[in-house]
Amino acid sequence: MKVARTPVPFSALAVALSLAMGSAANADELRSIKGFVSPESVIVGPDGRIYVSELSEFGKDGDGKVTVLGKSGQAKVFASGFDDPKGLAVWKHWIFVTDKTRVWRIDGEGRASVFAKTSAFPQPPLFLNGATFDSRGNLYVSDTGDIKNAGKGAIFKITAGGKVSLVVSEAQNPRIRSPHGLLLERPGKLLVLDFSNGELLRLDVDKTTVEKLADGLGGASGLARDSKGVLYISDWKGGRVWKLDLKRKDAKPEQYAQTFQSAADISLSRDDNFILVPDMKAGTLSWLPK
Repeated sequence: MKVARTPVPFSALAVALSLAMGSAANADELRSIKGFVSPESVIVGPDGRIYVSELSEFGKDGDGKVTVLGKSGQAKVFASGFDDPKGLAVWKHWIFVTDKTRVWRIDGEGRASVFAKTSAFPQPPLFLNGATFDSRGNLYVSDTGDIKNAGKGAIFKITAGGKVSLVVSEAQNPRIRSPHGLLLERPGKLLVLDFSNGELLRLDVDKTTVEKLADGLGGASGLARDSKGVLYISDWKGGRVWKLDLKRKDAKPEQYAQTFQSAADISLSRDDNFILVPDMKAGTLSWLPK
């Protein structure tokens, strides 16, 4: 995997890894790692290392993978054999991956097993995407639905034992059209990004009611939140990243100056200082200063 070089006398990958592990570094040294094949999602794992899901060739089954960035500055395949792996979420010592119409669980040695198979869903999922956990170990996953024509989306809940239930679908609430990024805001409340219309929604899980918090976010894709509660949102279609502080009255999304070809499912570095931005079309992973 090729690494973009910086003016400093060590690789950008080493810089990025030191930043992610909480080491002090100058933000001016920030660069992107190149060489990924359609990177979709990024997350800091339970071991502190950074994991990236790679679709490889979209629509080709079996060639997807999850790559890990090691402390030594090398990128290697951690788990493989997926179809189109997308959203990543961590619970205890496992990493969970949404993959088209099923969900995988990967242990600390890179061994992957199907956590929720297609037939376990109460209605056939079309395009599983985002993933987030609540404090009880329930995994919420989004089904973006019909990615060509939009609509037919849904959100599912998967218990720690692998039992799947429908939270809400577009048929029940038309605001749940093409859900993508998910984030647990607080117990019973999910933040949801709609890929088709660029809206940020707050979903009451029990009542299945929806409140719109923001719009104009393009192809809203990934959601992340820092230790102060500030949200970060990526726009896959427009290649933008936004910041939004919901604690501020009448707050509006603020756009970062840096743009990407297709900013996918973002996360935060371990030190909470950088937004990790996978660019699917460019094949890069970038560290964007908050």
